[in-house]
Formats: sequence, C-alpha cells, structure tokens
Amino acid sequence: MRNNRAPRSKARAFPLAILAVLGFAIAPAGAAVSIERLPESGLQPQAIAAPDGTVHLIYLAGEAKTFDILSRRRATDGAWSDPLKVNSQAGSAVAIGTIRGPQLALGRNGRAHVVWNGSQSATPKPVNGGSPLLYARLNDDGRGFSAQRDLIGRTHELDGGGSVAADAEGRVFVVWHASPAGSKGETNRAVFLALSTDDGRSFASERAISPTGTGACGCCGLTALANARGEAFVLFRTARTMMQRDMALLVSSDRGGSFRESFSHPWSVGMCPMSSANIASADNGTWVAWETAGRVQFARFSDADWKAQPRAFGALKGAKHPRVAVNRRGETLLVWTEGTGWQRGGSFAWQLLDAKGEPTTEKGKREGIPAWSYATAYARPDGEFVILH
Repeated sequence: MRNNRAPRSKARAFPLAILAVLGFAIAPAGAAVSIERLPESGLQPQAIAAPDGTVHLIYLAGEAKTFDILSRRRATDGAWSDPLKVNSQAGSAVAIGTIRGPQLALGRNGRAHVVWNGSQSATPKPVNGGSPLLYARLNDDGRGFSAQRDLIGRTHELDGGGSVAADAEGRVFVVWHASPAGSKGETNRAVFLALSTDDGRSFASERAISPTGTGACGCCGLTALANARGEAFVLFRTARTMMQRDMALLVSSDRGGSFRESFSHPWSVGMCPMSSANIASADNGTWVAWETAGRVQFARFSDADWKAQPRAFGALKGAKHPRVAVNRRGETLLVWTEGTGWQRGGSFAWQLLDAKGEPTTEKGKREGIPAWSYATAYARPDGEFVILH
C-alpha cells in the first residue's frame, strides 16, 4: 500500500533547528518512507527483505496469553500471501510483556527461522521446568513450518525473550539468557547459544557465551544477527549487580566459535526495565539500537571497533522498542515507540539517517501502536523504506 506514505511537511523545520543546536549535522531528506498497517491487526511484527526483494513477515494474532504466530510473504509491490501458521500447537505464543514474542531470521536460500517464548500451555516443556524456548523453520517446499520444538537443555528460569540469527552457509544461531543449572538470580544469569550448522535440522546443546560476572537482566529482551563476513552479534542487557544494568555487545569473528564483549553502555537502575534492542548489518557497518533511561540509543560498529559514541533519539522519557533497517545505499531508518507501557499502547516515531549516520530531514511520529506491540521496518530494493505497525 504505497499510497500511505508519510508526508514530508514543513512542520519538521522547527525540530531541525533544535537538532542543529544539539550538534547534529542535518542531511537532505534521502529515501522515502511509507507506512502500512499490519494484516489482521497483528502485534509485534518482524519483517525482513530477502536479497531478491521478497519480504518475509511474522506477527502475533489471537489473545494476549495464547497467541498464534502467522507468516506472510510478498514480492516488492505485490499483495501479501495467505498466512501460514508458524506454531504447530495452537495458542503457544505469548504477547504479554512485549519482549517475549516471535523473532525472525532468514538463512540459506531464504529459509525463515522463528524462535519465541512459549506460553504457559506450550509444549514440549524443558527438562528443568518453566517456559520453553520454541523454534520452527520454514519447510523445504515453503508451504508450511516444521513442528515446534524446545531448545532448552540444561538451563532454567527463562524470562526475557530469546532471538535468532542465520547465515547463508546454513548456520542458525538461537540465543537466550537464563540461569545455569544449580544457580539462581540475575547476577548469575548468562547468555546461551544453541548453534545449528545444518539449516536448523539439529542443534548442539546450549553453551554460555557471555563473560562470567556479567549476569543478565531477567525481564529484558536481547537480539542477534549474523552477517556474510562470518561475524555474529548478540546485544543484551547485563546485570553485573542488581543496580548495574549495562547494555553489552557480544561479537564473534569465527562464525560463533567464540565470543568477546566488545562494548558496554552503562546504566544504573534499581529495577527490571523490560528493554529491547535491534541490530542491522550493511556494507558500511553494523548498526545497533537499544533503549536506556527512556531514550533510544543508536551507534555503528565497524572494523571490529566502535566508530562513534551512541546518539540518543526519541522523547525525553518513554522511547522503547527500537528497530533498524538499512538500504543498499547505506541509509538507515530508525523506528521506535513512545508512550507504550504495561497494557498500554502509544505512538511510533522514525528518523532517517544518511550513510554516515547523520540525521536527515525525514522524520515523524504517528499514533497507532496497540498494547503489547511495536512497529517494524524494512528496506525495498529501490532504497525506499516501509514501516509496518
């Protein structure tokens, strides 16, 4: 629905002056941004555009505690396909908390991989009890998804949502944070990886990949990405102490064989903020976004080091759930929610940045985010961006 493009109005001129005072360089508008509603008033969308332009979309549909995950596809300017149900057990996904819903990755030959936190009724259950971390992949014929399976082995106390990444060589990286067997508490949690090297047919047992002592914020989400350079990334919120909940980036340069902590963005807060994060990769680097102290933070990772300090976007309070999309020209669209909360919807906002990471004049804000949801975005082959909400 290209006819729902966000207008570029003169009302944006005043905020640009503010950005200039704050030290931001203001670039021309750049790529256009279109806005669309999700099919069936879905929640918690994830969208990825494959190299051939096919867009893969997943979202939640149903009731707050017993959702199903639906998958659709479309060509660049085509209509959405009929939905496929991802979860093989009805009602086995959950939307409450907004950070436990389905996560999407595209792997070899464009195969979709989906991971999500199971609902209370979801099966199979982990050996150590609690909620399962469920996985399903698109079948070879593209007409359905495999039966859901739980990937938790030795860990327990799954809380915040997991994530999935995949590469073009058949590796699938499923990550989550939990407590190792025999331990409890946020400061003892770790980030775990279950790795597949055969397109998700089988997975090795999970292993800890975060440094000892980092902990993990129990109710917070994390995000993962794998790129064509053999790198894998995991962005998560630590719990080094009950007050120190820094954002940390784990980086692997050997296709998931080993990980190192690359950077840490500090935040001292005596609560569990239920925060989320997002990563996108392009030729000009890897772009990461997360939320800290009510603002969305945005930075670029390139050449195995940080090139700039993170920049803050969004309202002075209440910016959450950032999503990042990068087009072939290296322009980046940053999307986030404002005003959302527990059982409360709100608005979504966006900012386009040029290939150097400088804000352009393309920005805006709209109402329309229901409770337990957020917006997502992807880049079209022609370089234009689409926001789905």
